[in-house]
Amino acid sequence: MEESHEPESADRPRRERARAATIDEIKQTALALMRERGTVEVRFTDIARVMDMTPPALYRYFADRDELFSALIQDAYEALGETVAKARAEVPPGDVAAAWVAAAQAYRRWAHEEPQQFALILGMPLPDYAAPADGSTTEAAGRAMAQLSSLFVEALHLGQLGPPRIREVHPAVELCARVKHEKHEIEVSPEHFQAMLHAWAPLHGFTSLEANGHFDWMDQAARDALFLGQLRLAAEAAGLPVPS
Repeated sequence: MEESHEPESADRPRRERARAATIDEIKQTALALMRERGTVEVRFTDIARVMDMTPPALYRYFADRDELFSALIQDAYEALGETVAKARAEVPPGDVAAAWVAAAQAYRRWAHEEPQQFALILGMPLPDYAAPADGSTTEAAGRAMAQLSSLFVEALHLGQLGPPRIREVHPAVELCARVKHEKHEIEVSPEHFQAMLHAWAPLHGFTSLEANGHFDWMDQAARDALFLGQLRLAAEAAGLPVPS
């Protein structure tokens, strides 16, 4: 009796699914170790031990530590972008002030819920890490942060974008605006490009301070009130509609 063999074409998707599942398990194990230790540092030997694999076996899935970190960074940016997008989608169309608050609150909440992923992408640079030459992590960052910058474009199209508090733009910042416009088709003026950064900086600064425990001396109600005040200040200075 002849032995039955499945076609190679049917075998290949199964192998690809198994490989994808292992890659996902490696990434989830790395994140679990980071959460357990409260750090973004992780070693292949530790991951292999938890997964009952040999360290060399991991190199069949990730060429080195940098490739693993690049995958984790891309995942983190995608998760942040999806979280902010979902929050914005719950706001009625045209309410830019409410969308700004929803996006900022989602940014803050995600940082609190995923401190290791937040640290991976928006914390201190990883020691000895080199980003991939193909720009994949930069592109992932751009997609995530577009959830904030697109608020300015939406406000512009709706006629709700006023003049920013600071109108003078240094030539170096104007050059940055032109480069970003060419790469990402940002439709706002250099003044409002600068205002985007002026709005994001205090949002990120507050979030980072809170995520690292520097506001723990305040109770939750006080932190919430301070955060909303910060959002109002940022919106007023940037020319966005000011939340009530």
